[in-house]
Amino acid sequence: MRAVVLVGGFGTRLRPLTFGTPKQMLPIVNKPMIEWVLEHLAQHGIDDAVLSMGYRPDAFADTYPDGVCAGVKVHYAVEPEPLDTAGAIRFAALDAGINERFVVLNGDVLTDLDVNALIDFHEASGAEGTIALHRVEDPSAFGVVPTDSHGRVEAFVEKPPRDEAPTDLINAGTYVLEASVLDRIAGDRKVSIEREVFPAMVADSCLFALDGQTYWIDTGTPAKYLQAQMDLLRGVRGDKVPGIHPDAHVHEDALVARTVVGPEVTIEAGAEVRGSVLLAGSTVRSGAVVERSIVGPGATVGERTRVDDLAVIGDRAIIDSDLRVAGGTVGVDEHLTLSTGGD
Repeated sequence: MRAVVLVGGFGTRLRPLTFGTPKQMLPIVNKPMIEWVLEHLAQHGIDDAVLSMGYRPDAFADTYPDGVCAGVKVHYAVEPEPLDTAGAIRFAALDAGINERFVVLNGDVLTDLDVNALIDFHEASGAEGTIALHRVEDPSAFGVVPTDSHGRVEAFVEKPPRDEAPTDLINAGTYVLEASVLDRIAGDRKVSIEREVFPAMVADSCLFALDGQTYWIDTGTPAKYLQAQMDLLRGVRGDKVPGIHPDAHVHEDALVARTVVGPEVTIEAGAEVRGSVLLAGSTVRSGAVVERSIVGPGATVGERTRVDDLAVIGDRAIIDSDLRVAGGTVGVDEHLTLSTGGD
């Protein structure tokens, strides 16, 4: 079976980290996010995937020029213009010549979903499409999917108010689709699978869903991008993953706890870094404190400066000494001094 992986978004919620890098190419514990996604597919016997691309497709092709990523053969399908979710699926599937049952997944979701169990349920149900579900405390930011006792979807409610949601089970972004679903998607305009295709399939009683009952996280915000990495460090998803890259330079008098430290990162003497992600080539100077924040590639945190409260520091940004950045963002190549806003 083949898969279509949606990686075409602009990643606006993760800016400034995504101004030059697609979010699926951002590292999760020193490995591009897309590799975690495709490795998971490979573990379930899916070794052929189509990347439905829009923003910065060159970033993928340059990194995987032989068309193989994490042991999975990849086909690059580049949209000529944004086509929304269903349009992207249709374009990618046709571009790659998919004409039988296939799997679709969002490239910014990390999950331990049993894909084979989802496929088996799909086949046993005689479904035209099957959605993996996930239970959340607040479903208002997601597509909510109530089902009957057999798993047949009764409605597809996109982002309802929290107190009006018919269930706390949401669309988890992994689907098994028959090729016939492609015929439901218009080819001459943007089409949303959540707002148009799935509701039409509900009306035809051919859409089913299954609670994955497993780890699931949408990495599309700074808080969730950070959490996904902390989960791996803590062993939430199995064995703990080491966070410090062997090519990092961490002074013996620095304190580093629950932190991802990328290649060629420098942490000087007396610096303290907790619960954070330091991307490749960044520097934390002597006496600085970085806590629950993300420091972008090549960025510098000055001496005795404090960065905390989920601050996001853009690529190659420089924060001068003796400042504090609490939350918010520092832009790509920005030089932050006391006169430009440091407190």
